[in-house]
Amino acid sequence: MTVGVDVIVVGAGFGGLYALHRLRQDGYSVKVLEAADSIGGTWYWNRYPGARCDVESMQYSYSFSNEIQQEWKWSEVYAPQPEILAYINFVADRLDLKRDVQLNTRVVSARFDENSCAWEVRTEAGEVFVAPYCIMATGCLSIPMVPDFAGLKDFNGPIYRTSDWPHEGVDLRGKRVGLIGTGSSGIQATPKLAEQAAHLHVFQRTPNYSIPALNGPMSAEYERSWKDNYPERRVAARKTRNNTLNMAGTKPGRDVSREEREAEFERRWTQLGGISFMYAYPDMTSDPEVNAHASEFVRGKIGALVHDSEVAKKLMPTDYGIGGKRICVDTAYFETFNRSNVTLVDVRSDPIERLTSTGLNTKSQSFDLDVVIMATGFDAMTGALKRIDIAGRGGVRLADRWAEGPKTYIGMTVAGFPNMFLITGPQSPSVFTNMVTSVEQHVDWIADCIAHLKKAGRRAIEATAEAEARWVAHSNDLASKTMMPNANSWYVGANIPGKPRIFMPYLGGAAVYLEYIADVARKNYEGFGLA
Repeated sequence: MTVGVDVIVVGAGFGGLYALHRLRQDGYSVKVLEAADSIGGTWYWNRYPGARCDVESMQYSYSFSNEIQQEWKWSEVYAPQPEILAYINFVADRLDLKRDVQLNTRVVSARFDENSCAWEVRTEAGEVFVAPYCIMATGCLSIPMVPDFAGLKDFNGPIYRTSDWPHEGVDLRGKRVGLIGTGSSGIQATPKLAEQAAHLHVFQRTPNYSIPALNGPMSAEYERSWKDNYPERRVAARKTRNNTLNMAGTKPGRDVSREEREAEFERRWTQLGGISFMYAYPDMTSDPEVNAHASEFVRGKIGALVHDSEVAKKLMPTDYGIGGKRICVDTAYFETFNRSNVTLVDVRSDPIERLTSTGLNTKSQSFDLDVVIMATGFDAMTGALKRIDIAGRGGVRLADRWAEGPKTYIGMTVAGFPNMFLITGPQSPSVFTNMVTSVEQHVDWIADCIAHLKKAGRRAIEATAEAEARWVAHSNDLASKTMMPNANSWYVGANIPGKPRIFMPYLGGAAVYLEYIADVARKNYEGFGLA
């Protein structure tokens, strides 16, 4: 059976759902295809203990409807996963979106037919959907990376992934638990796991910089301050580097004394918390002296929080500066290592060799475990797209076009793939921003683009190879002016064996990017060919 619609959207997270709403408002028939058995995207899958957003709740929400943002009430400053998922469902029900979402539908291929100027999308079940436009809302962090440890099948106990946590939860009381990975998910999960487990072994390859969230209940006064000024604050947030109001400093750190920097770091650590620490100065990741000072400051805090000096030393990142990897936000992460039932294992100096029937062996030690939990990250930015067999003009496959790393024009389109749009794709600000407002901005631009084509009587739009090359070069140039590409992070795909090393996010800032894509549209979609 073949189903024809105006627009096919792949993915029913924040981006896919807003695309459905916006395009349906514009009068198009839309079908959203979602692999899971419910909506929510990353917030559907990531249910591990301690999962929560690292952007404040009042900002990590849709801005397109003032009525909705006035109606919804958040219970905490940083919303936990169940509440975010409930919010997504609330919005979907409020706007009657679910009737156009087909669940349990995994897309396996998408091919552009040059004769009909349409995309043919096939599912794992053999269904075929055809539409002039295809929007990939597959997410930046949606394909888990599972290490191929020897002995995985030998382990007698359960192995869980933070990225696919059982919906019914897991009872870890009295269990000896091994947590592998200390990225954002591992850092959030560690304190909660330690509260439940008889003993928790945390297997750390790379220590991370993490800032206390200073989370707490949402006060009526704070909520009212936002709701009384939502429209104005949303406008102000769009003028920032990350679509978020976090009291970003404007004076370079290199232009102030070390004592002044130290005081500002202390203020942000103790009074503001969260990612606002990274916005103390605009040159936090570009000026070596400022970056080294900020890195030293956080290492000092780790040393003060962790009682055992040897454990504290292992938890301190020293081979890359703060911001080189995704900055983490935590609640009592470092303090958790003061518990008698928590052991830190440094697997950089003592690598994991294999799982056994009763636990895990490193090169020099053996650990008896009842449960193993993998918090080993994602095939970021490109993983979900490359899992789908996408073929554009002339049958050229996206996986082949991106064999040496992703290449896009403005992070939303790919040369040779007409009428296919990416929401927060590579070379867009994406993961360095408030993703909810960023997906709104992408969807609005895409919807306006489709409306432009319709008004002009055109059937297709396609980025030119020249425009794409210029944008990729521009994005790479911005990254090269910072210290960020130097770390072995998922920003450059270093966590995936064999993945080409290229810095994937756009570092020009959300406000600059938003003005750039608006200017592209104003100039009759400069850098695109219309057919």
